[in-house]
Amino acid sequence: MLWTILGWIVLGLVAGFIARAVVPGKDDIGILRTILLGILGSVVFGAIAGIFTGFNGFQPAGWIGSIIGAIVVLVIYNKVTGRKKVRG
Repeated sequence: MLWTILGWIVLGLVAGFIARAVVPGKDDIGILRTILLGILGSVVFGAIAGIFTGFNGFQPAGWIGSIIGAIVVLVIYNKVTGRKKVRG
């Protein structure tokens, strides 16, 4: 159980940091939000992939799916919170 939780934290941290590096601009969301971003990205992408593949249960995404999901979640987070507005 402890190793599973630590695995989710490491997955969330790595996926969240990569997502923050890919999405342009500066993110001041801290390490806890970065971890949660990566974990949420993994869950979201896993659920979406499950819909398209016909998988009937909960399945977290792998590394690539987690990063893609974290990028999507970060972009949505920035839109909802109004962060990173483009100056014109």
